[in-house]
Amino acid sequence: MRSTPVILVLLLALSTHADERLFYQPHNSDATLSESEWQALWRSTVDHGVDTLIVQWTRHGDDDFGGRNGWLAAALHAAQREGLELILGLRYDPEYYRILPDDRRFASYWYLQSSHALEQHEALGAWGLEVAGWYMPLELDDYLFENPATRAELETQLQSLASYLDRPLHISAFSGGILSPEVFASWMGELTDAGIQVWWQDGHGTQALPLPVRQAYAEALDCRIGIVREAFVQVSEPDAPFQAQPNHPAEAPACHPSAVFSLRYRPWASILLDSEPDAMTAPLE
Repeated sequence: MRSTPVILVLLLALSTHADERLFYQPHNSDATLSESEWQALWRSTVDHGVDTLIVQWTRHGDDDFGGRNGWLAAALHAAQREGLELILGLRYDPEYYRILPDDRRFASYWYLQSSHALEQHEALGAWGLEVAGWYMPLELDDYLFENPATRAELETQLQSLASYLDRPLHISAFSGGILSPEVFASWMGELTDAGIQVWWQDGHGTQALPLPVRQAYAEALDCRIGIVREAFVQVSEPDAPFQAQPNHPAEAPACHPSAVFSLRYRPWASILLDSEPDAMTAPLE
């Protein structure tokens, strides 16, 4: 998911559909919220039907947001006290899209990222949170993973990573129109069969692909694959710094698990948009 600099905050009518699962992308600008503000934010989140918070990352490069005594750990404890289940993101590498695509480096690079993920998994044990799952914030797409051999290596390494974790491993992916819907869906299905919970981003916010094409990709997916419904609309040009405005997400799919990206764009969370997010970038798409 892309980071979320916003040029205009829209006050949207509340959706009648419960979000159930909601992504939260931490930024250091969020450290300005007080304990009471976090409590009110999480209470409103629960009141709007959310039961699970997917935290996109808990470490961004060298930044762990203060670790177990930092603002993010305190905010997540507050979320848990309000009844939210937590799926915690591990470590995001800001160099991901610079280093890849490079098929020759992929195996060693992903092995290193898995090692960093396990280090963060161990560090998070000291945060004292109850965890329902783990999220690998290095996203998949059919440009970086066009090569079948690279996809096979990825599956092997994800299975290995998942075997070291005490809760299910989650990962997200998006379609760039490189692989056909059928081939892309087969890839997502193979990862699912390997025991990974896969989330596919619906492209509703970026609209990088025409609607009929996005629908073809969605319709090809196995019902076990989750759909991430983007609650924003991109207003920046493709080659410009990412900017977006809040927007209604698409309707929840009939047979798929559903999540919304992201908390920052939901109507009750406008406090997160009061100050410009920092320079961190890590696209979900």
